Amino acid sequence: MVTRKNPLFDTATTLGKILGFLGVSAICGVLVAGLLVPAAAVSGSAASGSIQFFDTLPAELQVDPPSQNTTILAKDGSPIASIYAENRTRVPLDQMSPFIKDAVIAIEDSRFYEHGGIDTTGIMRALVSTARGNKQGASTITQQYVNNVINESLVAADREEDVKLNGGGKGVGDKLREMKLAIALEKKFSKEQILEGYLNIVFFNRDAYGIEAASKFFFSTTAKDLTLPQAALLAGLVNSPSAFDPIANPDSSKVRRDLVLASMVNQGKITQAQYDEAVATPVTTQVTPARQGCAYATMAPYFCDYVLHLLFNDPAYGDTTEERIKRVQRGGLTIQTTLDPTAQNVAQQQVDATAGANPDKWGASIVSVQPGTGQIVSMAQNTVWLPQEGKFDQTQNFNVDVLDKNGNDLNGIGGFQPGSTMKPFTFAQWLNEGKSMETNVNAAVRKYPQNFPWRNTCPTPTDGFYDGNVQGSFDLQNAEPQYYRNMTVLWGLKNSINTATFASAAQVDLCGIQGIVDATGIHGGLPARDDTGKITDPNPQVQMTRLSNLIGATQTAPLTMAASFATFAADGKYCEPIAITSVKDQSGASLPAQSSSCKDAVKPEVARGVAYAMGKVLDEGSGSLIRPALNSKNFPVAAKTGTNDSNGSTWVVGYTSGLATASWFGDPLGDQLRPGRNLTVNGKFYPAIDGYMIAGPQFTNYMLAVAPAYGTNPFQAPPSNLTGAPTPQRNNTPSNTTPSTAPKPPATGNGNSGNGNNGNKD
Repeated sequence: MVTRKNPLFDTATTLGKILGFLGVSAICGVLVAGLLVPAAAVSGSAASGSIQFFDTLPAELQVDPPSQNTTILAKDGSPIASIYAENRTRVPLDQMSPFIKDAVIAIEDSRFYEHGGIDTTGIMRALVSTARGNKQGASTITQQYVNNVINESLVAADREEDVKLNGGGKGVGDKLREMKLAIALEKKFSKEQILEGYLNIVFFNRDAYGIEAASKFFFSTTAKDLTLPQAALLAGLVNSPSAFDPIANPDSSKVRRDLVLASMVNQGKITQAQYDEAVATPVTTQVTPARQGCAYATMAPYFCDYVLHLLFNDPAYGDTTEERIKRVQRGGLTIQTTLDPTAQNVAQQQVDATAGANPDKWGASIVSVQPGTGQIVSMAQNTVWLPQEGKFDQTQNFNVDVLDKNGNDLNGIGGFQPGSTMKPFTFAQWLNEGKSMETNVNAAVRKYPQNFPWRNTCPTPTDGFYDGNVQGSFDLQNAEPQYYRNMTVLWGLKNSINTATFASAAQVDLCGIQGIVDATGIHGGLPARDDTGKITDPNPQVQMTRLSNLIGATQTAPLTMAASFATFAADGKYCEPIAITSVKDQSGASLPAQSSSCKDAVKPEVARGVAYAMGKVLDEGSGSLIRPALNSKNFPVAAKTGTNDSNGSTWVVGYTSGLATASWFGDPLGDQLRPGRNLTVNGKFYPAIDGYMIAGPQFTNYMLAVAPAYGTNPFQAPPSNLTGAPTPQRNNTPSNTTPSTAPKPPATGNGNSGNGNNGNKD
């Protein structure tokens, strides 16, 4: 059975409309009375009850700054990337075009400067219009601001489901609360402050919150430079960002814009001539797409990502990772970093020139730090963050560890086998024990059996042996057979002779080598795990009592190597790498950042001796093929080449007095077991790659362009007792000049085989 309407109350009839109007008017009267006069001045139980309800509503609104963009800056203040949950850049009212202020008032709240938070005339008009069947809003700009502030706080608290938009989902209680808060807000803030807050918080587009972001997104301009037609369009957009979107719905957008312009001319905010010219202007946009995150960084996306992970891992920014991410994405932070854009540009050009587009996905990277401060100057690799045709896409950072020292993610690949770039640490211990680098050692020795009398004062036992007479092992190997002979320790280092390094190590305390490696920040880039896969150490010690590590068997990150070598450039002072020099919130207050953390790690005379010897590496030894280019600038450079067993990881790590750099080329994929042999890079075929071949020119070209800006002073000379005349060989190593017939093993990383850099001279 159909329920029949009571004709007396049917709003379709004239009488129904009259009664509906009277009823709405009565309700309106109660609301207005409750808002404008004290309860004692109103009689009647219904009115008193409404006023009592109104009086219980909160009158305080916490106006927190809305979500704003966080900006990551390079050292010179140039932008690297913008990070946000809502694309918003707050600007003061005096940095907004007068047209946008007049336009939004004209269309949204023409009596803005007359009312005290609510517009009773507007309420009456809206109620009458609604009673007649034409729904109409009556929210003032202040009320809309209140609604936006409430919703913004709900979103920030992860309560998006509680957000209530104007025009939907609100009950009478919600509107009353909004009205009371608007009245209270008008007592606390000036009209200009409210208008500024409103224009900075209001939603224009999913990629544009606030007038500055909207100006840039739709017109590639600023809020200050908006023209009259542009301002009128954006003011009209507030009412319905989807319906009046000038990109998707240009015709509807023009109708709405022209309505705004008509309101402006009717209210005397513009002249008739201005109106005529503006309405004749076609709706056009010049979109600047919002680019959020390090994937869209203007430079150094992997450095940008590293910076973000440092903040996400810092308890100063929140108790949980989620809180820290929210703080960064919504906090409007300004993050000043150490990155030098000029150096970064050169680094990126070099790695791209090395192997920017290679279908076999060989990797190249450069990272440099400043000795004495630890500041990261550049960080580049030959990949792109977002997939691009013909490019090697990768989101992991080639230059950093997998985890930080607290076990937090750094999104790093964990490094690569450093090969012979580990040899200077044995050399440093040789000098540390007061021995001359001109002392002869027997580099003909190839067997270091299980019972070899290593000197090791560390509690960690010596691990590994080289003995071709034992099944599964092999004799220590050099790349070329003519170097199994007596030579000075210096000659052995500069020519990267494996047997010379072992002959040196046999005459020093392995625990001393360990101490230098630890003091200069060397650690494994991959976390250590137990048999169940649980992480036991995020940055494990590189055990120098494991013999294979004397020639570089444990994966180590390029940033770690650069910072360690910077110790020798800084006269023995090690500084932890840092990327962030300051962080400020949107009020300008300083937040925790990084500062240089340095310590004396190596005796100055030892550091000077290492610099002297690694200068010889370039002048006369394994790096001599990359020195001629450096000679064109004629500044002192110290460096060491490195290649692992499989030729799949090749390096040059070196420094001037003002800049330390790690240059790497090799296999960054999976277990990194691809041999670097029989490959073609940039049209050139390589039977086998070594450090000087690809990583070397990359290092040289970078240092030629960048190092002079950071200082290229001569290195201080080491004391004469470390560079003195040859001394007799200490005969505590067995002589064995018989070549082994044992085959060269694969790079398995088996500590028992002493695997690390056997068979490669670089």
